Amino acid sequence: MHPPPPLTALPDLGAQLASAGWAVLDRASFQRLAGVDAGAFERWQPAWDSLPPDRYLRDGGRYRRRRHGCFVVDGDQVEAAPHRPHWQPVDYNALHGGIERHFEPLPPAWLADRDWQRLLAGLGRVASALRGAQRWHVEAHPFRIDADEGIGRPTPEGAHRDGVDLVAVLLVGRQNVRGGETRVFDARGPQGVRFQLAEPWSALLLDDERVIHESTPIQPLQAGQPSHRDTLVLTFRRGGFQGPEAPTSP
Repeated sequence: MHPPPPLTALPDLGAQLASAGWAVLDRASFQRLAGVDAGAFERWQPAWDSLPPDRYLRDGGRYRRRRHGCFVVDGDQVEAAPHRPHWQPVDYNALHGGIERHFEPLPPAWLADRDWQRLLAGLGRVASALRGAQRWHVEAHPFRIDADEGIGRPTPEGAHRDGVDLVAVLLVGRQNVRGGETRVFDARGPQGVRFQLAEPWSALLLDDERVIHESTPIQPLQAGQPSHRDTLVLTFRRGGFQGPEAPTSP
């Protein structure tokens, strides 16, 4: 059995991120942080059933589906940025870095959804508490990792940083899978924690400058039945979006 995550009470979030570089919020705490409507998660969840395949996997796998969207968050103001390819430097993603990856955009309904905007603004406040108030360049990645063919890898690049300031990993759901253990390590030493996110819409928040993270592969609990792990990953970066001409560190 994988250990459950050590949860942080919402009033202690700032202190936990400052001291450890990571924190886990349960669904209720994350919903309060984001100030979202109770039905928002249910409205968004069907989008994971229609995610297109990720055609850039360099390990030859067919287990990942995703979309991609970009936003600029400035205080409570959230604006959709023009659709752009996702790019990471090789320094942060040795497997898929250095190439422009063109993914299908997010569902149009999300862009005008006030709860979606509140969610991004709420996490922007967390990022500003870490680095100071400023404009945040946000990339949103809904992922489905399926294990229908035997194994799926949430992080095929291994333990990594993303080259941003704040990373939020929201567990959307798990169906008929085992594995998918989350591991977070201090980037400067051997200290780390390992646990399994299990509650839908619980959130792992990471100070990307201080910690590296990964999720272990998943496998089906019952062969022949649909098996997948759905997440929403949101990254907040100061100074601009990552790109071939952008600095490789925040």
